[in-house]
Amino acid sequence: MKSLVTGATGFIGSYLVEELLKRGHSVTCLVRKTSDPKWIEGLDVRLAYGDCLERESLLNSTADFDYVFHLAGLTKARDEKDFFSVNATGTQNLIHAVIEKKSDIKRFIYVSSLAATGPSHDGIPVNETIDPNPVSAYGKSKLEGERIVLKYRGLIPVTIIRPPVVYGPRDRDMYTFFKMLKKGIFLCWGECYYSLLYVDDLVKGIIVSAESKASEGDIYYLSDGKVYSNDEIAEAISAAIGTKPIRLRIPKAIMPLLAGIGQKLSKKSSIISKDKIRELKHSHWICDPSKAKSELGFVPKVGIKEGMKWTADWYRIHQWL
Repeated sequence: MKSLVTGATGFIGSYLVEELLKRGHSVTCLVRKTSDPKWIEGLDVRLAYGDCLERESLLNSTADFDYVFHLAGLTKARDEKDFFSVNATGTQNLIHAVIEKKSDIKRFIYVSSLAATGPSHDGIPVNETIDPNPVSAYGKSKLEGERIVLKYRGLIPVTIIRPPVVYGPRDRDMYTFFKMLKKGIFLCWGECYYSLLYVDDLVKGIIVSAESKASEGDIYYLSDGKVYSNDEIAEAISAAIGTKPIRLRIPKAIMPLLAGIGQKLSKKSSIISKDKIRELKHSHWICDPSKAKSELGFVPKVGIKEGMKWTADWYRIHQWL
C-alpha cells in the first residue's frame, strides 16, 4: 500500500508514519522545506517537498497513492485568519490536487478535532448526531476543512476523524502542563472535564478508519472512552513526575487578559492564547467514541495512568523535564 502523509514531521504525524511502516506501507511524507524532520529522520520514507498553501507545489506529490492522510494544520496562530488559510484553504488545495490527478485512491482521511464540534453544554459527551457549534477560530477553521472534504465525497472516498486532547511523547502542548506541575503549581479555573486519547491509540484508530469500508463518507470521534476532571488529569501527571503541586485558582474573568499579555510578550504562537481561552472558558470537552467502537472495532489500549507515566518517562529521558 502507498500512503501520503501531510503533517508527518509533527507530533501525531510522526507516530502515524511509524505505524504505517510497521504495517508494510510505502510512505511518502509531504513536507515544507522549512519543516524540521527530526522525528522521521532515519525512517524508510520518501520526502516530497510541497506546501498545502501553494496548490501548484502539490500536483506532482499527490498522484498514485492508495491513502492520503491529511494531518497538516495550524493549532496555534497569532492571527486568526491564519487558521482558515491553513486549515481550510490548505485542505481545499490538497483535495483538489488529489482529484485533479485522478488517482485511484482508497481513502482520503482528514484528521479534524473535537474543537470543530465545540464543547458539550449539558455534560453529556457529544456524538456524531450533534450539530457542530465551535467556539474558537481554530475550531471554526477545522469545521470549514471538514465541510470542504465532505463536499467531494462523491468524487473520492473520504473519512473524518475528530480526536479530543491527544497526549504522549513528543507532544509540546500537554508538556506545558507537565512543566507547570513539575514546578509545583496547578493552575485551575474551576471544575472542567475532558476526553483524552494516547497518541498510539489515535494513530491505530486513524488507520482502522482508513481501511474500513463502513467509515467511507463518515465522521468519527475517537477517545479512550472515559471522562476525566482536571483534578484527575493533574493527579495522574503529578503521580508520574513525583510532585504534589499547590492548587492556584484563576478567575475565568481575567483569563483573556492574561492570555493577551502572554501573546504580546511571546515571540512565538503559544497554546495559551486568546483563541485557546475561548475554549478553556467551557467546562466539558468530552466526546463519545461508541460509534467508532461499534462500526470500526476501535478499542483503545492505553489508560491515563500508564499513558501519563510513559509520557513523563520520555520527557525525562530526553531532558525536557
